[in-house]
Amino acid sequence: MKKLVLVLFVGLMGFTLTAQDKSAKIEFKSETVDYGEIQKGADGVRVFEFTNTGEAPLIISKVSSSCGCTIPKKPEDPILPGKTGEIQVKYDTNRVGPIRKAITVISNADTPTKVLKIKGEVKASEGK
Repeated sequence: MKKLVLVLFVGLMGFTLTAQDKSAKIEFKSETVDYGEIQKGADGVRVFEFTNTGEAPLIISKVSSSCGCTIPKKPEDPILPGKTGEIQVKYDTNRVGPIRKAITVISNADTPTKVLKIKGEVKASEGK
């Protein structure tokens, strides 16, 4: 009887593993956005474009920033296989100085955590 239970258990485990072969995959066009040199008060919105190269819908559950000066915005709907999406990032350009921030993306992809980076420098306006 124990052998029968063991065989059934192993068989079920094998079945559940093959049922989960299809996964979402997130592939970013670039994992770093370089603002370059921008003026204080300039438009701080940039976009990270990505594609779901997997075989299951991609669901981004959370996007967070390393600082309150950077506000990320994630797509609300699942991204179907082969489709593209974007994560919008808004940096507070009233802060003069270098930009070096990280944005963490958590999803159901085969790599569940991705870290994106923004960099650049905000220059003070001329004559101020």
